[in-house]
Amino acid sequence: MKHFLLLTLYLFMACKPNTKTEAPVPAQAETKYPEAFQKILDAHGGLDTWDTYKTLAFTIPGEPVSETHSIDLHSRKDHIQRGTASLGFDGEQAWLHDPENSYKGNPEFYHNLMFYFYAMPFVLADPGINYEETEALRVNDTTYPGLKISFEPQIGVSSNDEYYLYYDPETSQMRWLGYTATFGAEEKSDQINYIAYDNWTPVAEVLLPRSITWYAVENGQPTTPRRTVNFENVSLNTASKADNFYQKPALQAEN
Repeated sequence: MKHFLLLTLYLFMACKPNTKTEAPVPAQAETKYPEAFQKILDAHGGLDTWDTYKTLAFTIPGEPVSETHSIDLHSRKDHIQRGTASLGFDGEQAWLHDPENSYKGNPEFYHNLMFYFYAMPFVLADPGINYEETEALRVNDTTYPGLKISFEPQIGVSSNDEYYLYYDPETSQMRWLGYTATFGAEEKSDQINYIAYDNWTPVAEVLLPRSITWYAVENGQPTTPRRTVNFENVSLNTASKADNFYQKPALQAEN
């Protein structure tokens, strides 16, 4: 999902009386995104750089099993391996392969959930997204300006979700993410969850989080750390995996 607006190019011509006309000088093209969001993208390595990569992979360590996530960044097909179970999205539908009945979640909801949180802020440059300034977030005497992100109807399976991206005013790096969860609901939610992004690390030519931490919320504000998710063995690759990698294993065997 990349959000594209028409670019407007202004031409300025400086002329002096009784002298020859100077050549027109084009001004810089307008950005596709609000200035603040463009600065956030640039602070993390730039969207153009991100778009050169085709495959992202990472591991989420855990007990009793770890998860290995692989994502095609352009088609958004994905594959998660967790012990003997696997799940993913083949480009048309979510699937689950679980011969030992060990997975208790919802594949449609989960297959790209951690990818979306991990690939911030780049995933918020997808098409079908609206941006507007929102009230700043104040945490521990520090104020973080913010952007509210909403989705056009029928975008994804949770178009009523809303995100609130808060950033460091000096570095423009993302610092907090607020979000509402409306999966399967027809109405928007006013309950905002908060994740801290304060552990950025270079991966190839961009910055991605080494870990993210969910916070408890009181009176609409993040208060104390509640749960941290770590990301290991991270890789970005300019090559794509074969299409059948993202198919349900039973279908792979038939090909």
